[in-house]
Amino acid sequence: MQENDGKYIFGVVKVGDKGQIVIPRDARKLYDIKPGDALLVLGDEKGMALLKTEIFQDALGKMMGGLTK
Repeated sequence: MQENDGKYIFGVVKVGDKGQIVIPRDARKLYDIKPGDALLVLGDEKGMALLKTEIFQDALGKMMGGLTK
């Protein structure tokens, strides 16, 4: 794993026959990803990102909590 100003390179992964990838150990450790965790796949024309769903849900809850009726 290489770090530069809060940005990381974890290496290269290959997509298997079933479309699966293995998230590198250093990335799983850094982001506290455990077996059974749900990840949200986000993307645009430039690439994709994985986000733990609990982080997305917390952010959405904060945004929705700021709305008044």
